[in-house]
Amino acid sequence: MTSPPPGRDAPRARGVASDAAGVARAAGSASSLAVLDAAVTTCRACPRLVSWRESVAAAPRASYAGQTYWGRGVAGFGPADAAIVVLGLAPGAHGANRTGRVFTGDRSGDFLFAGLYRAGLANQPTSTAADDGLVLRGVRVLAAVRCAPPGNAPTPAERDTCAPFLDAELGLLPARVWVALGGFAFAAALGSLARRGLTLPRPRPVFAHGSVATVGDRTLVGCYHPSQQNTFTGRLTPGMLDDVLATAVRLAGARAAPSPHAAPKVRP
Repeated sequence: MTSPPPGRDAPRARGVASDAAGVARAAGSASSLAVLDAAVTTCRACPRLVSWRESVAAAPRASYAGQTYWGRGVAGFGPADAAIVVLGLAPGAHGANRTGRVFTGDRSGDFLFAGLYRAGLANQPTSTAADDGLVLRGVRVLAAVRCAPPGNAPTPAERDTCAPFLDAELGLLPARVWVALGGFAFAAALGSLARRGLTLPRPRPVFAHGSVATVGDRTLVGCYHPSQQNTFTGRLTPGMLDDVLATAVRLAGARAAPSPHAAPKVRP
């Protein structure tokens, strides 16, 4: 059995969001990350995603036999004072949808959190379950869409329905540096910045690995998504991820950590 993921014991959301208007109300009224997390984990606004996440949870893979899948929306993970945000696409069907923690329990997460550890932003290089002792410092990891989608492909309508959760979370965080994992996350971040009233540069920033775009007081850094398709083929290597995270730490104003794997401190 897996232990309860972060969010299960969070303050109760004000009702369950059952449509796009409900998501907007829940996100707009969230006064803290804890309240927002509760709204995310109870949301049922996208029928296709709800059906998929629950059907996957009801039929675990043989390798996870005996485990109870989370099968709900997946909240962000990391401290409320994070100086850096790492933004992914959506939970994996047998990763975060199983464990209840973003990027946890699959090979994409293995790759990402090992990089965060090398960068001094995590206390350990692995993320296998919600009770594995992982602690992030200076960074919060979240997804643009909060439920596992069939084929890892949310529809435009599902993306737009979930967008208020992203906007609210980014608004509650002090982070000024965002790392977008893949083109979908990059576009979602630009959309959120525009909805916050910031003027996007012209020409509009285009996703590329290692790209850096300044939008108002925010900086958006592009990184290939740590999918198996990218990491197994060498399109994204550990060194490439390390370079992106080092850029993010530098842009966030971090000082060198006192030990190789201690979290960097961000200057006021």
